[in-house]
Amino acid sequence: MPRIRTLRSTVSALLVAAALAPWPAPAPAQGLAGAFLAARLAGEQNDFLASTRYLERILETDPENLATLEGVTVSAFSAGLFDAAQSHAETLVRLDPESRIASMVLMSEGFARGDYDQVATISDGGAEVHPLIDGLARAWAKLGQGSMSEALDLLDETSTQEGMQAFALYCRALALALVGDAEGALAILEDPATGVSGSLNRRGYIAYAQLLGLVERFDDAIAMIDRVFAGSTDPRLADMRAAYETQQAVPFDVIDSPAQGMAEVYAVMASAMRSTQSPHEALIYAQAAVHINPALSDAQLLIGQLFEELEQPQMAAAAYERIPQGDVFAMAAQMGRAQVLEGLGQVDEAIAILTRTAADNPDSFTAQQVLADFLRRADRHDEAIVAYSRGLDLMAERGVEPGWQTYFSRAVSYERTGQWPLAEADFRTALEIEPDQPSVLNYLGYSLVERGENLDEALAMIERAVRGEPDSGYIVDSLAWALFRLGHYDQAVPHMERAVELAPTDPILNDHLGDVYWAVSRYREARFQWRRALSFGPNDDMDESRIRRKLEVGLDAVRAEEGLPPLHPEH
Repeated sequence: MPRIRTLRSTVSALLVAAALAPWPAPAPAQGLAGAFLAARLAGEQNDFLASTRYLERILETDPENLATLEGVTVSAFSAGLFDAAQSHAETLVRLDPESRIASMVLMSEGFARGDYDQVATISDGGAEVHPLIDGLARAWAKLGQGSMSEALDLLDETSTQEGMQAFALYCRALALALVGDAEGALAILEDPATGVSGSLNRRGYIAYAQLLGLVERFDDAIAMIDRVFAGSTDPRLADMRAAYETQQAVPFDVIDSPAQGMAEVYAVMASAMRSTQSPHEALIYAQAAVHINPALSDAQLLIGQLFEELEQPQMAAAAYERIPQGDVFAMAAQMGRAQVLEGLGQVDEAIAILTRTAADNPDSFTAQQVLADFLRRADRHDEAIVAYSRGLDLMAERGVEPGWQTYFSRAVSYERTGQWPLAEADFRTALEIEPDQPSVLNYLGYSLVERGENLDEALAMIERAVRGEPDSGYIVDSLAWALFRLGHYDQAVPHMERAVELAPTDPILNDHLGDVYWAVSRYREARFQWRRALSFGPNDDMDESRIRRKLEVGLDAVRAEEGLPPLHPEH
């Protein structure tokens, strides 16, 4: 579908601004102040379910408070509680006929039920949502009422707004396609003067391909699919292409009603608002899109992503779960759900989801890579190696060049399982692909220093990594620690101090700084840093008992107890 140019100049700051206005002062009824504070906190945290619940409690005492009604309508609709949102919107519009949020919700409800008369009543009643919604809603409602000429006139009127020509023309093409005028729709899409075809999204290109097939331009349709959807595993596209190869058209089904045409509008607006960093508005549009057309899985996927951005992981997981198996976005949804669960600490469940996803998509190297990444982060390195290797095999079968990340990640798992020759080979392959990649240079260089191998090369690698990312405390720490391990204690001090400055609360870096200070006879400062390291723990990579022993007897004695060489052999 067309992108919307100069969006901020053509779309007003919609809906949410009113809902986030100062809350009404709590009435003196017992317990209401608590509900008010809870609602406010929930709103600040984007917890739309809790916000709806608490605002409804306030409404029980003050049922006609406009600010509360606006807030609860937005919260309920944002959470996907469409029945509740409709009920509150009906009350709100009765008290304030010009309420934008009430008009938006009731208009969406009308489209969802196919009640075009209700939409027309709202649109003709004078309430303004914003220019794009108003004009296109009226157009699709008129088409739903059977008035094609009025619908096209309204679309023409909307196309005159700044930045809206391509979008309105695309809607006109959809309307013509819906009534069977494939030639007319194609004429709009292919008009070089407007450039509509150059600004289509995924669903827009599917519509374009279907229209080409309907006018028996099968070769053009196949060429478009191969160009736009190269590498796609969408079975719908595969079936379309196969039909066109046998000179058979497929029905136009991107939309099958005027209501679904409006759902397309909301879906495009949701994507546009997200791109302008307006997640609240984007969420409202996306919810409107799926309310009208639940089959819009791309909008449903966007809802999950927006809930993640708004730090509502449970709602994000629920949104992802609504995308059914077999849908083209099912794999992305399951990956999103796994990511949310991992963030909630439910790592085993996340890995189980990704394992099923990889099994359901045996030809997807992406599914294998994502599964492998989760396994590696869970320290299940043997399983991660298998998944990374399977992903690399699939890429080789399909002629896809792997990125450095895959080799680097498998190398980490090889290193963690003690398979150093295989790890080093993968690290070096990653560097062949991306010679100056700081993470690879740092990890390989540090590992070589730890192993006492190729020390000059290792130090040079770490220095290159620092030049690539001079503000990474962890990479600067590697340089300092390499110098320490090589006995260059005085040189290590400024780098180690810089590393702690960049990551002041990291316990490992503070522990390292303590060791470096001890090596240059700054004993009091060394003990101070070791105590700081303990205060920032615990940490999986930190040996707390060893740090406490250093505080008791010093680093020289601890190294002697461990059979390590002295820091200063000459002494």
